[in-house]
Amino acid sequence: MQSQPSQGMQLGATLFAFTNEWHAREYNLEQLIAKIAQRGLGPGLEVIGFQSFRDFPQISDNTAARFRDLVAEHGLTPSCFGLNADVAIRRGRMMSVDEQVAYHIPQLESAAKLGFPAVRLQFAAPAEVAIRLLPLAEEYGIKMGPEIHAPLSPDSPPVQAWREAYAKANSPLLGFIPDFGCCARTLPPSYLDNLREQGMPEDLLQLAIEVWHLPQDAGWKRGEFARRVAPLGADPSVVSALSVMFNIVSPNRAEVWREMVPQVIHIHGKFYDFDADGNESAIPYDEILPVFQQGGYQGFMSSEWEGHLYSRADAFDMVERHQALCRRILGQAT
Repeated sequence: MQSQPSQGMQLGATLFAFTNEWHAREYNLEQLIAKIAQRGLGPGLEVIGFQSFRDFPQISDNTAARFRDLVAEHGLTPSCFGLNADVAIRRGRMMSVDEQVAYHIPQLESAAKLGFPAVRLQFAAPAEVAIRLLPLAEEYGIKMGPEIHAPLSPDSPPVQAWREAYAKANSPLLGFIPDFGCCARTLPPSYLDNLREQGMPEDLLQLAIEVWHLPQDAGWKRGEFARRVAPLGADPSVVSALSVMFNIVSPNRAEVWREMVPQVIHIHGKFYDFDADGNESAIPYDEILPVFQQGGYQGFMSSEWEGHLYSRADAFDMVERHQALCRRILGQAT
């Protein structure tokens, strides 16, 4: 197992990166955790509640005890636990704030039972939900924060609304979880290759890429792309499929995170594939990681491979390559 520095950013993996292996039933939960440890992909271990536990959100004492024993046995450290908002779970209406708070309480309680120090919230629920959960989070000593995922960025109105609510609450347990897909320099080449394999017309693909690079938000880009392709008589299903790219990654500079570093409670190290030199082919890790390192971030970053959405590459190999890249940039020994 790799050694980790006692200070600075620490590495780990999220089980989400191994979604293909999980869905194919190549590994059960215990085997997956054991494999992560065997490959030296910890020590941090991030888990999504509804993806990984059949009895979630009502985690039994036996399930919690077995999980904690398993993590300890393999020398891993629980880093972050993914909660869900699911505000539209009821047909015909959205959950009220009271219902959302009630929906989150057993999830937060299960995170505490399992031994996680932080939980990922979702922007689908308003900041008021997090504020009202704060007394319970204080009881457990658990940090909470939503994931800032493309097409959002630290400057987006929803994020700013949460920051304003946080300023009033003034609690060290409230923060954010950056996702590095917010700072891509280009679209993942493997993603574009997959679109071509699906038969997407090259002229429309190039037009979508051109719109993606424009300095506007995703909603504007979808409208602009639709406007530009309208005279071409493009198949609406093709337009819809290509418009997905405006949401998976966004072209922002790494500097957008600098002011927020003190509020970061966990990081999702999003990645898709690598170039011939071992660098992430779309996301500039050599620019992003120093922002957090210089800002004094002390927590975990989970290697979050999202190429599994269209690729059948070995997730363990991909996470291993990602962590090698991160150690090289951070100056950490293996």
